[in-house]
Amino acid sequence: MTLDQRRLLLETRRHFFGRCGVGLGKIALASLLGDSLPAASKASDPMAPKPPHVPAKAKSVIYLFMAGAPSQFELFDYKPKLQEFDGKVAPESILNGKRFAFMDTFAKEPPKLLGTRREFKQCGPAGAWMSDLLPNIASITGDITFVSGIATDNFNHGPAKCFVNTGSIRFGRPSIGAWVTYGIGSESRDLPGFVVLQSGPRGPRGGAALWGSGFLPTAYQGVPFRSGGDPILDLSNPKGVSSRTQQQTIEAIRDLNMLKAADTGDPEIATRIAAYEMAYQMQTSGPELIDFSKESRQTLEMYGAEPGKATYANNCLLARRLVERGVRFVQLYHTDWDHHADLGQPLEQVAREVDRPTAALIRDLKQRGLLDDTLVIWGGEFGRTPMGEVREEGKAGRNHHIDAYTIFMAGGGVRPGVRVGETDELGFSPAGDPIHVHDVQATVLHVLGLDHTKLTFKFQGRDFRLTDVAGNVIQKLLS
Repeated sequence: MTLDQRRLLLETRRHFFGRCGVGLGKIALASLLGDSLPAASKASDPMAPKPPHVPAKAKSVIYLFMAGAPSQFELFDYKPKLQEFDGKVAPESILNGKRFAFMDTFAKEPPKLLGTRREFKQCGPAGAWMSDLLPNIASITGDITFVSGIATDNFNHGPAKCFVNTGSIRFGRPSIGAWVTYGIGSESRDLPGFVVLQSGPRGPRGGAALWGSGFLPTAYQGVPFRSGGDPILDLSNPKGVSSRTQQQTIEAIRDLNMLKAADTGDPEIATRIAAYEMAYQMQTSGPELIDFSKESRQTLEMYGAEPGKATYANNCLLARRLVERGVRFVQLYHTDWDHHADLGQPLEQVAREVDRPTAALIRDLKQRGLLDDTLVIWGGEFGRTPMGEVREEGKAGRNHHIDAYTIFMAGGGVRPGVRVGETDELGFSPAGDPIHVHDVQATVLHVLGLDHTKLTFKFQGRDFRLTDVAGNVIQKLLS
């Protein structure tokens, strides 16, 4: 075949597949948008609610992610045996074959066990042990469920955060919020289905990959909101642009995008259409969302919220307002929980920042009848070792630990006031039935009505899912 013949063949095929009135582009778009191509509502609604696989126990999730890994031993895992052996060299039998972050700190001399310096007391109807760092959360232990002995796969912050949020230590996979909205859509018509709120001195290691959509359509990625001003930058109309002009502009852009979609069949164009229309709707819903003027003084005081501030307290109140408005998945990242050197004042500071608002959120959801339909999760990417780590004379911290850590949940579909899973006397290893991060992910999907083995997306020749090829629903956790 000559060069000219090959060029002619390529041009003919390109014309057929790209421009032909019954070409694959239009076939794909018809499948994407439905039978009526001009129906913008179909083109602009990839987040429309979808039926679950099984009856759901919850409608939404609020994930309070403590980036940096809180020390369970200073918060809610009281170990009398660890107190008894405080200062003793850790048994070699439990350390053999284990790897930790910053191995050099343990290589200088054998690591010693570290009992907590916090005061603990039993709280609530089940007598849950809670430290003096979390007095407000201690007051609602009857409504929360601790999940202990959780194992994860990586002891470095970035990959570990990625694993908890996406099911993989490799960046580029869809986040749990993206999987949820891909699976069941959202009940909000004028706010994104998956919203991300951040507080603390910096963003979490891993950044936007932790709430990205990976290989799923980008309609399902998390949308970061700000706590003051416009929730999203550049949301307001520029000066001199009326609401009518803005509406006409959005309609013209939508029509052009639909023509392009008909020509190419690219599903990402539907996402683009949805983004423009959502932004237009949010010009009204966004400012109203962050306007706390209609909240009572008692509610603001309960959270410790200060209108206009970028605080964890404000974000907890925003999270409640978001699920009230049908948002499916809200994730709060609060940073600065990495305490290698000092379990004193730095830990006291971050605990104080989250204690009151977290308890207020759960109490507020319950008072408003929203807790039954909302699953609240609190936890980080891994736990901390029962051995101490000394980086500065007179102070002690704890290293990263991936074999057994603790989170807690409340609300939609989980049994209140109990502890599921357990750890050994030193809090080093799980005891009883093992629990893995993939099991937690499978359980979160389950209470939302999603079967983690069926929620898949074909990419690079195979079906992927949040839990990869593992994960079991934690049946003991379910109500």
